[in-house]
Amino acid sequence: MNDATTIVAVAQCAGDLDGPKARLGWLSDRLKARGGTPLDLIILPELFQSGYNIGDQLGLRAEAPDGPFAQAIADLAKTHNTAILYGYPERQGDRLFNAAQCIDRTGQSIGHHRKLLLPPGFEGDHFSAGARCDLFRLGDLSVAILICYDVEFPENLRHVALAGADIVAVPTALGTGWGVVAERLVPTRAFENGVYLCYANYCSAENGLDYFGGSCIVAPDGKDLARAAGEPVLIEAVLAKSAVRAAQARLPYHTDRLGLPWVG
Repeated sequence: MNDATTIVAVAQCAGDLDGPKARLGWLSDRLKARGGTPLDLIILPELFQSGYNIGDQLGLRAEAPDGPFAQAIADLAKTHNTAILYGYPERQGDRLFNAAQCIDRTGQSIGHHRKLLLPPGFEGDHFSAGARCDLFRLGDLSVAILICYDVEFPENLRHVALAGADIVAVPTALGTGWGVVAERLVPTRAFENGVYLCYANYCSAENGLDYFGGSCIVAPDGKDLARAAGEPVLIEAVLAKSAVRAAQARLPYHTDRLGLPWVG
């Protein structure tokens, strides 16, 4: 059987890039410097458009899914012939959502997600929670989006894996006190579901919040394909559907769990 491959990158940027223009500039420079075979997908951190730890400025920088920042991302996607997945504060009327969307290489939005679970603190004060997970196609692979805290609940990964996800893209804003999530929990989620997990975090600091870095691309067997340290970087890996099939066949958790008396 022909097994097409997909080139995916995770972009780890400094958290203190000042505003949407600076963030677009950083991304443009990284894509230009990379060159070579075009990526199929690049994944950026949580609230990449606005910045994460910016308090009430979130409301001032929030946009609709087809706002000016999305249009600029679409231009970059077409210029560099790659899909781009990024986090942003989404405005719908007087409500804000911690959202992420994927714009494909033709400039069209093909995937969108609103963060399901808001951790205690400023997120709950600013955002409404999302209510669903949708998958989208990227060549031979199906992709789901979860945002930061969403990935820390095994139910969410199991849900999207059972729905057919091959890749789970996770924009995040993980602080230094939570490194265990990037180092241990994320590989475990990939392993127990037999999916690729692409985790895009910030590094350095933003308004007093120190970021862990540790962005990674983890294979369906739970092993790292690429992992960042604590500096701005673009990491990438080649993904294949066959690895998902092999991992889920070797560890058939999704079907064997049905034998448990409390699983309906």
